[in-house]
Amino acid sequence: MELLYQYAWLIPVLPLLGATLVGIGLISLNKLTNDLRQINAIFIISLVGTAMVMSFGLFWSQFQGHEVYTTTLEWASAGDFHLQMGYTIDHISSLMLVIVTTVAFLVMIYTDGYMAHDPGYVRFYAYLSIFSSSMLGLVISPNLVQIYIFWELVGMCSYLLVGFWFDRQAAADACQKAFVTNRVGDFGLLLGMLGLYWATGSFDFGVMGERLQELVASGALWSGLAALFAVLVFLGPVAKSAQFPLHVWLPDAMEGPTPISALIHAATMVAAGVFLIARMYPVFEPIPVAMNTIAWTGATTAFLGATIALTQNDIKKGLAYSTMSQLGYMVMAMGLGSYSAGLFHLMTHAYFKAMLFLCSGSVIHGMEAVVGHDPILAQDMRLMGGLRKYMPVTAITFLIGNLAICGIFPFAGFWSKDEILGQAFTANSSLWLIGWLTAGLTAFYMFRMYFMTFEGEFRGNDTGIRQRLLTEAGMSFAPGAMDAKEAEHHGHSDSPHESPVTMTLPLVMLAIPSVAIGFVGMPWNNYFEEFIHAPGEVIEAGHFELNEFLIMAGLSMAIAFGGIIVALLMYRLRKIDPVAIAKKYPALYQLSLNKWYFDDIYYKVFIVGCRRLARQIMEVDYRVVDGAVNLTGLATLLSGEGLKYFETGRAQFYALIVFGAVLGFVLVFVVV
Repeated sequence: MELLYQYAWLIPVLPLLGATLVGIGLISLNKLTNDLRQINAIFIISLVGTAMVMSFGLFWSQFQGHEVYTTTLEWASAGDFHLQMGYTIDHISSLMLVIVTTVAFLVMIYTDGYMAHDPGYVRFYAYLSIFSSSMLGLVISPNLVQIYIFWELVGMCSYLLVGFWFDRQAAADACQKAFVTNRVGDFGLLLGMLGLYWATGSFDFGVMGERLQELVASGALWSGLAALFAVLVFLGPVAKSAQFPLHVWLPDAMEGPTPISALIHAATMVAAGVFLIARMYPVFEPIPVAMNTIAWTGATTAFLGATIALTQNDIKKGLAYSTMSQLGYMVMAMGLGSYSAGLFHLMTHAYFKAMLFLCSGSVIHGMEAVVGHDPILAQDMRLMGGLRKYMPVTAITFLIGNLAICGIFPFAGFWSKDEILGQAFTANSSLWLIGWLTAGLTAFYMFRMYFMTFEGEFRGNDTGIRQRLLTEAGMSFAPGAMDAKEAEHHGHSDSPHESPVTMTLPLVMLAIPSVAIGFVGMPWNNYFEEFIHAPGEVIEAGHFELNEFLIMAGLSMAIAFGGIIVALLMYRLRKIDPVAIAKKYPALYQLSLNKWYFDDIYYKVFIVGCRRLARQIMEVDYRVVDGAVNLTGLATLLSGEGLKYFETGRAQFYALIVFGAVLGFVLVFVVV
């Protein structure tokens, strides 16, 4: 087993090696590498599979009680400054290794079916591999500097993958938006890192927390400054985990292929933010201002994401706002001090959200057979309906994911979300109320998605709906005028079909943990909390209160069933007309539909405002700076042109100039 720990560094290196070799092939032997597309895919999947097996081995060893294993080497030194690089295997890193590798492995298998006809098939696998490697390197990093390096690599990979179809303007804009928004948070993280190093002289998580607490207690460091450093560090997770107000990039990231949406939203990029909060817990926990900021940011994000998801018609964007809302739960739990509850929900959410996104990709794959490869039509739930009879495996797994995310007993989400709400009820009743209401909204919009997509009659062949959707998007659709090429683009079947086995097998595999993995965190026998708990916290076997559990679980289930029933009455039984409600409350409907106008506000304040400022600066540069430079040049030119006539070479003329100058000085002296 020690040999496995000594070679644990191979876990992030293996996917990196695969991406490097395939990337070199694409650069030097492009045609041959693309011709051997499935061989390249098998090669990369095999390397990730090897990393997954190693991860399970390390996790089992840690679960059996193996001590924390850390290996470092001196990377740089200057005077008293010493920077260590290496890797650490502890409880949380071993758990994250399992989550990342299992989800990445299944997503890569799924990709073979989803991207089968895409010319960028091999390039996509290379990007997936380096993305997985970056996240794996992040979770085993022993200090904040190394985490920051891999943090930026994760951001770079998300830029490449969100903008994978870069020939689409929407994808190009989305990857730039994600990149810029994350740079805002990362700048705050960098400032916080430097501030903490200035105060504590260390980048080690535990050492930073201890020294910061000692400095504040002794009065050597102002508590407000310590809180500022902590909040600046928290800005990094705010951007990466799409927390308010830096959440705007997440829905736009849906412009990338669906497999990367599943990976980003389940196990990599957005999970990195919650993971960093967990790693920095020794710094955050002793600072009440930081903990309250984290808790309220999470609660606000959870409610905000749920209210926006209520009216979304794009299946992937609806799931994106669902991710944002669930991440809010995790961050709120961290801020409340419920360390294990937040990470428990991170684990359960990774599996059922990956499954839900892959289900949405399966739906889109089936819809493209009818409506073509236009994402406006293939992803809009108003064109779907009745898909359960055409795509039974996708429908069943989507329903399982729905029940899990809604917190229905006994699915995984019930145990993790209920634990967060129970902790919130004890710590802060206001936060519990927000979380409880959000649970009801979650159940409503998720079953709205299910009923619109899988129940009722199939609407994909309704040309009237197609025309209306394309008109809303500023496009036109005239089936009678299509030529053969256009007809092929707009679909070749009257009904959708189930996806191939490479796509449905990962759905079935992910359905297993979506149902069963929550049982490791049952409150009366909580193996998860025994394994994952805050640094320095001692877990004692507590007395289980059955009545308290039944009350809290009953309240959670009641609000969830309430949301499901309302969705059933609206979108399946048609007893309630959602259009009439939208007309009755147009302001609220438009507020949700337009995402609380955050994109519009940011556009006017930051984009338009920055352009105006840039134009003013350009005017100053043109008139003042350039003017001063041009004036200096003109003065030099004129003075040179004038003085050249005084350089005659005749001594008599020079004597006359000297005499005139002396006479001028005498006259000035006399006058003064």
